[in-house]
Amino acid sequence: MSKQTEWIEEKTIRQLQNALAKGETTSRELVLTYLKRIADIDASGPKLNAIIEVNPDALYIADKLDAQRKAGKVYGSLHGIPVVIKDNVDTQDRMHTSAGSLLLKDHVAKADAFVVEQLRKSGAIILAKTNLTEWANFIAEDMPTGYSSRGGQTINPYGKSFIVGGSSAGSGAAVAANLATAGVGTETSGSILSPASQNSLVGIKPTVGLISRSGIVPISITQDTAGPMTRTVEDGAILLNVLNGEDENDPITSTSPFGKKDFTDSLKKDGLKGKRIGVARKPFFEYVSEEHRKVIDAAIEEVKAAGAIIIEDIKIPSANNDWDINVMLYEFKSAVETYLKTVNVSTDLNTLNDLIHGNRRLGTKALKYGQALFYQAERTSGRLIDADYLNSLVFDQEESREKGIDAVLADNQLDAIITPNNVGATIPAKAGYPSITVPAGYTPVGEPVGITFTAGQYSEPTLLECAYAYEQSTYHRKKPIFDKKEG
Repeated sequence: MSKQTEWIEEKTIRQLQNALAKGETTSRELVLTYLKRIADIDASGPKLNAIIEVNPDALYIADKLDAQRKAGKVYGSLHGIPVVIKDNVDTQDRMHTSAGSLLLKDHVAKADAFVVEQLRKSGAIILAKTNLTEWANFIAEDMPTGYSSRGGQTINPYGKSFIVGGSSAGSGAAVAANLATAGVGTETSGSILSPASQNSLVGIKPTVGLISRSGIVPISITQDTAGPMTRTVEDGAILLNVLNGEDENDPITSTSPFGKKDFTDSLKKDGLKGKRIGVARKPFFEYVSEEHRKVIDAAIEEVKAAGAIIIEDIKIPSANNDWDINVMLYEFKSAVETYLKTVNVSTDLNTLNDLIHGNRRLGTKALKYGQALFYQAERTSGRLIDADYLNSLVFDQEESREKGIDAVLADNQLDAIITPNNVGATIPAKAGYPSITVPAGYTPVGEPVGITFTAGQYSEPTLLECAYAYEQSTYHRKKPIFDKKEG
């Protein structure tokens, strides 16, 4: 790794903005530094494979933003800050939006996704798009996290033997390795929380409705959301401010109670003091190794030391349900076909069946791990009036909300629930409820572990208080160390 890029490591949005304001650096220099790191770490050396495509206009955008800053015009909190976004988010520029699929490798979106509009309005530089588990991990049953037919396999910067987490793997690895200041991922069930935990990051999976879904390759209209992936809780809150907003093309955003709320107001060092925090051990702690459990147990003690009241062994009534994925199967077929027809990806790709046959034509290049989930979704009607779909939808909503998270919060008078990593993601995902994961430490062999806080609908301020107070009292995150021979 080149020494000339080391100065950028672990720099926060606020630190970089201060440096830009004082003239100590420029946005052009930031872009060049991150591009050098991408060359040293991602494209060679350790070869993380986190970046799927670099924005060819990034330097020109940086020059424009530098000139505007010099003229006294600063757009917002991200003015001149390089960020990366997952390659299932539309950008109206010279980058492609492929969802990691070879079928869509040449697709250029006709409009920015709403979240990209928000980023640009705030002055962010879209530096690159990141690799992901193909189709946000909704094509094959046995695909490794972080693999796509277009982008290949993303590697965890903390060690090749550790899973990188998915499906927002590239955003996780890129931000962890300091290839950008911050990143955006998307989640349907665990796809932000998993790579954030595995890459020692803060991952914010917001309430479905806080952030617009328009212009994002869909899976589930009831579960999909974008969210921040950052190295600090403060950066996550700043990015949440930018991404938040009402979008007339996504009516669910009108349900948000926050308006233009500044989420950094929730960053309180004593934010855990007096909070009642429940620990959901069964069955979630059974899904992680003993080494991971030891880290989380120590983290719970740290939460307690920060002033929280720990309620042990809480029981989420629906935790042991035999959940199915009917809702996702039906909604994926319906939503992806609407997306394909709306963005006019190709005259040959208008339906899920077209995708299936297109992958078959490409053969093993596209289907190294098959397309079992595509087949399952295709076997549904895709009609959101079918009894099978409606029954599963009602079950998921009631069991995850009234008989799930809402029940355990009320019964125990809790402010939040703790689970390890992303293993508790299913229930809040089905409910559309928020979670935040924060670095909790590392196993003896150096694998990152995250502690995840979850609560009810639109409880982001409470979760940010918990996450920030925990982070500030522990500072567990350590940057990944790369062998200098590798770059």
